[in-house]
Amino acid sequence: MDTPPFSELGLPEPLLAAIQDMGFESPSPIQAKTIPLAMTGKDLIGLSQTGSGKTAAFALPVLARIDVDLAQPQALIVCPTRELAVQVCEEVFRLGCKLKGLRALPVYGGAPIDRQLKGLRKGAHIVVGTPGRLLDHLKRKSFDTRKIKTVVLDEADRMLDMGFREEMEDLLGALPKERQTLFFSATMNRQVSRLIEGFGNEPEKVEIERKSLTVSSIDQSCYEVRQRSKVEVLSRLLDIDPPRLGVIFCNTKRLVDEVTEALLARGYTADRLHGDITQQMRERVLNRFREGRVELLVATDVAARGLDIDDVELVVNYEIPHDPEDYVHRIGRTGRAGRSGKAVTFVYGRDIYRLQTIERFTRQTIRRERVPTQEMVEGKRADLLFDSVRERLEKGDLGDYQSYLDRLLDQGHTATDIANAAITLLREATTREGQAIDEDRQKEAFASERKRSNWRDEKGEGRRERNERGSNRFERDRGERSERRERGDRKERNGGKGMTCLFMSLGKAQHVKPGDIAGMIYRECSVPDGSLGKITLFPKHTLIDVSKENAQEVVEGLKGAKLRGRTFRVEIDKGPPKRDK
Repeated sequence: MDTPPFSELGLPEPLLAAIQDMGFESPSPIQAKTIPLAMTGKDLIGLSQTGSGKTAAFALPVLARIDVDLAQPQALIVCPTRELAVQVCEEVFRLGCKLKGLRALPVYGGAPIDRQLKGLRKGAHIVVGTPGRLLDHLKRKSFDTRKIKTVVLDEADRMLDMGFREEMEDLLGALPKERQTLFFSATMNRQVSRLIEGFGNEPEKVEIERKSLTVSSIDQSCYEVRQRSKVEVLSRLLDIDPPRLGVIFCNTKRLVDEVTEALLARGYTADRLHGDITQQMRERVLNRFREGRVELLVATDVAARGLDIDDVELVVNYEIPHDPEDYVHRIGRTGRAGRSGKAVTFVYGRDIYRLQTIERFTRQTIRRERVPTQEMVEGKRADLLFDSVRERLEKGDLGDYQSYLDRLLDQGHTATDIANAAITLLREATTREGQAIDEDRQKEAFASERKRSNWRDEKGEGRRERNERGSNRFERDRGERSERRERGDRKERNGGKGMTCLFMSLGKAQHVKPGDIAGMIYRECSVPDGSLGKITLFPKHTLIDVSKENAQEVVEGLKGAKLRGRTFRVEIDKGPPKRDK
């Protein structure tokens, strides 16, 4: 639909100047319909999908009514999640950058309350927060609501789904009755209707008509794959068409941890986001993801709303969501700001029926695809390798290795054989760890392993006695050799300049790898790149060199962490225990 320019919506000059600086040419449909109504002071209900520009639709009228000379809260914006509260507050600052002296404050749980108390005492004009922390401030009497003129409930349906009904009712009940209330929601359900009836003043509904709930620029497909094969299929999809940034959604925090560790083990740069992550770590993870230092973000639905990053090219539903609305919000993380995006969903068994429910809800067909074969992945890698070699040849940047080539030619090797060997080495160096999906072979392996396990349970006692008697001498000799080697290794480490050796109670027996440990430390601890040195694995423990200034930070940061589903102990290394003679 054609929309009038921002200059015809009744906005004051400072806001129009900020809009022009941000590069917006014309308002979106929801903005064009909402802003003139909100400027009159009427209550309204805005129904619009994620990514349609609704933040500016309520932020601009709110800013237009702010008196910057009055150092008291005049507008309240309530959001369901911390991430969305921070995002909305940032948008308010951008849109109000021409209003001298404007103060907006994000208020949410999981962050230090002292800073929020200080901001409220200074007189924030606009408060953006989550229901729980806002009520906390009301009880402390640190949040003065007497001058509140406008209240915005952003994503009201989501807040009610998350169980915030009582908090929202208490919050709205504590505000002045003579106020403007703006309800914004992706959908209108019974809970939202009841809330509006109780706290709205004959609001006018603004709804943007659409044929479907999802963005047409998002390519939607699904793959039928068992749970145990999902990591391998995901790896193949990522290798065939690598995204700049991708978000992988799981339904549980435990699966988020497992998928993240599996991706790190395969060489991808991945990080996690779920409810157990501290607010400080959340912000650090999102910043690394936004800057492109992490290419894959594995998350629960806590990040489905409020994750506003334009460059996300791929969304993967590792598990299909229970609610069709969650599907819409998940895939809405890509295809933003007019860009194209891709959404992939893994289904199996009864998931097909839930997928059909989503198709009916969104009024779009989700294309069924066949799982790519390992040969397709290898073919893609070969094509990429061919292109990189050709590009290097065309640039002429070949390096100075002629003497090595001459030596190989003198030994009787042909130029073709030398090139084949070099490309083979390069290919092996760029191949990710993976395996072919063969369900029958997996079943046979599982049955065989179970049979061996049963045999060990039945026969193990007698065999174990004989093995222990026969191997005691070997174990003593091996233990002494291992201890000598470990003492030498520790001695060498202790001489390293600027490094501290840490002891970790996991080793080769737990199938951990140096890459797993390094990835976990950089992910869980706020240490700069290059803080880690040598990582040496032993059968039951690991020694890790960390820069002295970051060693204690790593020890503290790994408390309560898990690696491959196992808890472990990390401490400053005290050297090997003395053996009894």
